[in-house]
Amino acid sequence: MGHVSFSELRANMARHFDRVETDRTELVVTRQNHEPLVVMTLAELESLRETLHVLSTPANAEHVLASIADLDDGDGEEHALVEP
Repeated sequence: MGHVSFSELRANMARHFDRVETDRTELVVTRQNHEPLVVMTLAELESLRETLHVLSTPANAEHVLASIADLDDGDGEEHALVEP
């Protein structure tokens, strides 16, 4: 995760946005007398929100963690993806 000042972001916005998009990493933007902000792709934000939603209930979180443990133990099955 990179850090830049607001002035640096403003001066080189396209370059910083391109790096965020290409690297899929967050960029922290600092401003004097303000809380830092984070720049990320919309896809990354939506993925983070979906993960938080899935893990927001204990039953869902337990099911996901149990499924991961099953895969780690070799108990998974590989399936071909169905093209829409």
